[in-house]
Amino acid sequence: MTPEVQFVLSSFSFLIWGVLIMWMCAGFTMLESGSVRTKNASVICLKNVGLYAIAGIMFYLVGYNLMYTDVDQLIGSLRLFYGTSAPEQALLGGDAEAAAEVIDNGYSVMSDWFFQMVFVATTASIVSGTLAERVRLWSFFGFVAVLTAFIYPVVGAWTWGGGWLSQMGFQDFAGSTIVHSTGGWAALAGTIVVGARHGKFRDDGSVKLTPPSNVPVVTLGVFILWLGWFAFNGGSQLALGSAADAVAVSNILVNTNLAACGGFLAAIALSRPLLGRVDLMASLNGVIAGLVSITAGPDIIGHYWAIIIGAVGGGICILGVKLLENLRVDDVVGAIPAHLLAGIWGTLAVCIAAGGNPLVQLVGIVAVGAFVFTASLVVWLALKQFTGARIPLEVERHGQDVAELGIEAYPEFVVMHDPDM
Repeated sequence: MTPEVQFVLSSFSFLIWGVLIMWMCAGFTMLESGSVRTKNASVICLKNVGLYAIAGIMFYLVGYNLMYTDVDQLIGSLRLFYGTSAPEQALLGGDAEAAAEVIDNGYSVMSDWFFQMVFVATTASIVSGTLAERVRLWSFFGFVAVLTAFIYPVVGAWTWGGGWLSQMGFQDFAGSTIVHSTGGWAALAGTIVVGARHGKFRDDGSVKLTPPSNVPVVTLGVFILWLGWFAFNGGSQLALGSAADAVAVSNILVNTNLAACGGFLAAIALSRPLLGRVDLMASLNGVIAGLVSITAGPDIIGHYWAIIIGAVGGGICILGVKLLENLRVDDVVGAIPAHLLAGIWGTLAVCIAAGGNPLVQLVGIVAVGAFVFTASLVVWLALKQFTGARIPLEVERHGQDVAELGIEAYPEFVVMHDPDM
């Protein structure tokens, strides 16, 4: 296979994988809007569209250049401000020498940017679900801007950008820590500052149940995320220009699927003894936890390890839900157990199944956690001080849809006081 064909296939794969990962935003929207009460569903939809738009702009203007600090990569990324790079323009124009330079890079610069950008949006989506039903819309958008422009790119620079963690040998194939734990730490800092929903935790120590408003929509959201995860992990092979790449991607997709299945089965098995019932929401979160757990090492060869890693992740997620309730931390969709705790487990599981160094993996987990949590806490506290992080109690009672948007997600459920009706 010629270098030019390899270049085309790898660039095209980046774009297709990226499109599928972008579709995960729809999955998060369905999951979150179905999990909250109907009076807040419209705001959830707006937040998820908004965070994707903000992530795209901020990662274009700041984040990508910050993430890739290597001189050669930085020069290449700065070309984004001027459209297609000069060598790529020459490729279109038939300049053989410049074309050879582009092909030697392995893939188009812009295909790489697009693929990296949709990962950033996934990180921001994790925060959205945790803080649903009580965070101010514009404060949330402000945090997303900082997260996608600075916090996530710094973590990316340490790892995928060739920084100090990468040089130590830290392994995180598709982002159990870099993406999912980052989002989880940011969400944890946010919920500590914003606080729990009114009445969620009673004075007698009991927890008020807040069942999902639309179970089929939540389930659809999880299936969309499951689909997108094949691109999330498979695309992280970062090439599709040889038979070896095709085999590797095939193994990655199989392991991803097996881990999700293992996570579901473990969660549904543990839900009755731990939660007192066969819990659908916990089982669905088990799927996500299984997917997060395998994301650090989906390229392992032993497929049985994928089932084990995913199952342990599903069990950790169930235990994490109970832990947060005991700590009186309000996480609407269970994103912190599914993304943060399962992400930590998945990063450590690389040591078991893929030859990772336990000390290096632990250093990476602690370093990323300390930085992201501290930085996020500072940003949330600043937002609380200057703009207010939490909606007023009256708005929380009546719902953000009417108070902030003037629209109901399900208007047929609202009692109308029209004398002509």
